[in-house]
Amino acid sequence: MAQTKTISGQAPTVGPLLRLEHYSFGVGDRFAHQAKAQLRAIQLLGQRGVDVTPVWNKSNREHLIIGSEPGSVLAAVQNAAQALGWQKPFHVDADHITLATFGRFVAASDYFTLDVAETIGQSAQDAEVEGFLAGHPELLRPVALEGQQQPLYMSREEAARFARKYLLAARAAGQIYRAIAAARGELPFVTEVSMDETESPQEPEELLLILAALADERVPLQTVAPKFSGRFNKGVDYVGDVRQFESQFRADLAVIGHAVKSYDLPKNLKLSVHSGSDKFSLYAPIRRALRDTGAGVHLKTAGTTWLEELIGLAEAGGEALKLAKRIYSESYSHREELCAPYLAVIDIDANELPEPSEVARWTAEQYCAALRHDQSCTQFNPSFRQLLHVGYKIAAKMGQTYREMLEACEEQISRNVTANLYERHLKPLFLD
Repeated sequence: MAQTKTISGQAPTVGPLLRLEHYSFGVGDRFAHQAKAQLRAIQLLGQRGVDVTPVWNKSNREHLIIGSEPGSVLAAVQNAAQALGWQKPFHVDADHITLATFGRFVAASDYFTLDVAETIGQSAQDAEVEGFLAGHPELLRPVALEGQQQPLYMSREEAARFARKYLLAARAAGQIYRAIAAARGELPFVTEVSMDETESPQEPEELLLILAALADERVPLQTVAPKFSGRFNKGVDYVGDVRQFESQFRADLAVIGHAVKSYDLPKNLKLSVHSGSDKFSLYAPIRRALRDTGAGVHLKTAGTTWLEELIGLAEAGGEALKLAKRIYSESYSHREELCAPYLAVIDIDANELPEPSEVARWTAEQYCAALRHDQSCTQFNPSFRQLLHVGYKIAAKMGQTYREMLEACEEQISRNVTANLYERHLKPLFLD
């Protein structure tokens, strides 16, 4: 790669690349039962002339909570592809993996999202910072970007501050990538780098420096997830200034185009939007930016499918509805424990959470109206939805009881999963 350095004086390990297509869409399937319903939505989009590659993402934390193995995701997707005659590409994403966790994903995944959250902000030494800046004098000059009226510019002080914050994270990404490449051998794979686990959004200048540092580490990333402005809460819409997001998204696209040319990064490098599910208000701005620039995108939807499972159970009525109500009741009782890992990405108003005794009296229609993400519905309850979004641990503890109910209510669930993914996500993002 151009303008890159040798790591520790030796040539880095470079694994064979598996090319990620122009548009890709990450779908979560926590209990590995909805791959066929999800794939149907992708097929419906294809019938409208838009090819999107599905990527099934599941993190190590999710596997530990569910009690599943990475191979279960691959098996579910392969079965779905065979059942629906899908012969186009698909991928299985080892989501948010580290040096400590990548090993169990090596055989079953062909897409690896590198998580360097622990090293972002760990201060690099002054000598490292000075060495990096000496190797990248171009970062200290105005950088003209296609489609942007104003050039990027970093003072030496700003560049040093950014380098001090991100150099160790870039190094960690390089270490994880090389470990995966060594373990995979000749098996190709897609690499994504997640840089979104920070307290503040990254300016385009920061993203450019991050990409330069990753190029130095010889990481052939095909997607990068920066931190955008606003709040990306789990399971609900974007909270923030949509116009500001669109401006930042377009600037980041321009940065990527420049970095690809300047640092010999993969030509299909694109932004990855870790949506946390259901950022409906951002789909039109993203669609406009993609149309105007010709850029690709990768978007992850996280746990929206799990919530459609609950909606399907409620619609089925009878014992399935009782089970859905029980899951809420236990989520309510354990809400502090369930919410603790997600406090930065949820905003639950405790006063808006109905008492389990009240939910126990709800009809199926009331349960679905409170949970389904229809902002025009007066019964929609964002706090109720967010609590259940993080409450999948309750269903996981039910084990076979929950899985058997999924199978018994497959018709209702699959209908909701497909409609939700196609109507609320894929169409607004790529068609409307």
